[in-house]
Amino acid sequence: MITLYFITPMLNSRDIFYRHMGLPSSEPLGIEIVEANGIYLTDATGKNYIDAVSGVAVSNLGHNHPAIVEAIREQAGKFTHLMVYGELIQSPQTLFAEMLLSKLPEELDRVYFVNSGSEAIEGAMKLSKRYTGRTRIVSFKNAYHGGTQGALSILGNEEMKYAFRPLLPEIYQIDFNAFDQLDIIDEQIACVIIEPIQAEAGIILPEKGYLKELRKKCDETGALLVFDEIQMGMGRSGKLFAFEDEAVVPDILCLAKALGGGLPLGAFIASSEIMSALTHKPALGHITTFGGHPLSCAAGLAALKVIYNEDLIKQADLRGSEIAEKLKKHELINSIRRQGLMLGVELKKGIDLSMLMKLFVKNGLLIDRFLFSHSAFRIAPPLVINKQETYELCERVIKSLNMLNR
Repeated sequence: MITLYFITPMLNSRDIFYRHMGLPSSEPLGIEIVEANGIYLTDATGKNYIDAVSGVAVSNLGHNHPAIVEAIREQAGKFTHLMVYGELIQSPQTLFAEMLLSKLPEELDRVYFVNSGSEAIEGAMKLSKRYTGRTRIVSFKNAYHGGTQGALSILGNEEMKYAFRPLLPEIYQIDFNAFDQLDIIDEQIACVIIEPIQAEAGIILPEKGYLKELRKKCDETGALLVFDEIQMGMGRSGKLFAFEDEAVVPDILCLAKALGGGLPLGAFIASSEIMSALTHKPALGHITTFGGHPLSCAAGLAALKVIYNEDLIKQADLRGSEIAEKLKKHELINSIRRQGLMLGVELKKGIDLSMLMKLFVKNGLLIDRFLFSHSAFRIAPPLVINKQETYELCERVIKSLNMLNR
């Protein structure tokens, strides 16, 4: 018997990407990156791009940072995954937890490492329900918290939710900065989940006193206050954590994105009293196999050390200010909202944002639009960007705007 083998031509990476990868968009950028260093990405043709969004607030130290590469290499030579999270004592986790918690208010003394921002939010929701014995949750319109079903339930945009309903019940949404709507928080609310700075809404800052009033309302009713700093945390805001600006401490803090130094890592952080609610009735109240992966924790610890050793938090605010000053006078820009090195650039009415995004790519810029603000784009380069690179980034933005204006 003769077996016939049909040999098909070998597919290249681009063919495989479009033929076999599950994609969330019908029009992905489709740029094949072969190398990344610092703020620059290089594609298969040799063209370089400035990463002006840091992998969407992930790569705070840029790409291929030697301290992170060495930390990963050293840890990989010892061990990688050993056991489900929380059973064995693993030094990458304990060392990172110690340094991370030392930068937080003393009441936030327990960290639960997970895989991603969505899982951090899921963990915070479960913990809030378990600790309070309540079921209702308050969240905010135009807020983004992730794509899993629980996180999607509290997400503040119906367009992204309706196709997946029914979602979690008893979710109540209010407007960000609306003082008069805080009365919805009563003794039946388990938690209020808020981004101290709304990112996907276009970098919307809290009005003076708003977070303090929210904290007061939660204290009066026994609801837990959960801060989602998944995108704005780890130095992006010009402070290690955005809540430091208002001196309002949450009951639970959610982190991810830049937390892992470029590797997958998330966390929810609370007091020992609150966190202990996950240990009984039932035991194993939250479980994760790969959460707190040794390589991710080693990379995260290395990144946090660099952030402090090189004073990148202060530099973030300086570079953000330089970008805003350089761009704000352009005739197509209406305004710039900024916190640290995260900028929301609001365009004047009638500007074709889709065409502008294509011009950014043409001019070697990776810049991202916001999910819930369709007249603005974000600029959030790595915190390690220097003055000359900042100038180059601005020049590419201006060139693209000028091309649009012809």
